[in-house]
Amino acid sequence: MLPPWTPDLASLDLLLSVAELGSVGRAAETHGISQPSASARLSHLERRLGVSLLVRTRRGSTLTPAGEAVVAWARGVIEATRVLTDGVSALRSGHTARLQLASSLTIAEYLLPAWLTVLRREHPELEISVTVANSLDVIRQVRAGTAHFGLIESPSAPDELTAQRISGDRLVLVASPESAAHTPTSLQPNDITGLPLLLREPGSGTRDTFIAALTVALGGASAPELPHAAELGSTTIILATARAGGGIGVVSALAAASDLRTGELVQLRTTGLTLDRDLRMVWAGDTPPAHALDLLNAAARATPGRPRA
Repeated sequence: MLPPWTPDLASLDLLLSVAELGSVGRAAETHGISQPSASARLSHLERRLGVSLLVRTRRGSTLTPAGEAVVAWARGVIEATRVLTDGVSALRSGHTARLQLASSLTIAEYLLPAWLTVLRREHPELEISVTVANSLDVIRQVRAGTAHFGLIESPSAPDELTAQRISGDRLVLVASPESAAHTPTSLQPNDITGLPLLLREPGSGTRDTFIAALTVALGGASAPELPHAAELGSTTIILATARAGGGIGVVSALAAASDLRTGELVQLRTTGLTLDRDLRMVWAGDTPPAHALDLLNAAARATPGRPRA
């Protein structure tokens, strides 16, 4: 039985939009409601949960540490709800979802929404179901056949799956301005191993890419020891912890862009470390699944300058 203070899904979805857009006003516009209505809904959510979620300033709204945690937990709830509503819509219309896609977290949060917008515009008849997980779990879903294809951030794809580059990305090391002031201006690979790094969990493409790059840079045959590193379950929590001065975050440049623009985080310079990576689509067999190429082309249209499939 759910407790009586369980939040409503619409308010959680609105909170996720505030976290993404940095403004209650912009989130309200996205949801088609007035800013006063959005503010009232968020205040009601805070009272219902009994914790403060947002800090409101003239520059916008930022999440409190409790808000960061609620957002991290809410993402899976909202994604599961979308799967439910998509499935019920398919049942009501007499059709089964035609595209089952699994996506890693960074791609799902920062790139996939724009790609799916283009795909839906060009194929309005298409029923799409998306599950979000780390890259290792995405690969497992493709292997098991529960996803037609997957989007991963891992440094390499399994030999038994076919892979196609869909976009590019790079990792960055970020810290609060105060922490950055006590860090060498140019980090060598040997310097990095002793830092209080904030890393994603094993199986994350971001973590695997970083560890692989650091291993190559150090010339080792196995992953280096990182005695002061901490494992955190989401990029959102890594960024919040880094902003609070709790360590040095290793994240996608896409995820850090907003904080770097506002100056809440500073990018640390590294030398001798290659942190560029390919983002890939993977599927089983030689022939791309139905609509895989459509999504590749949608990604090219949503990101000017990228070649189409």
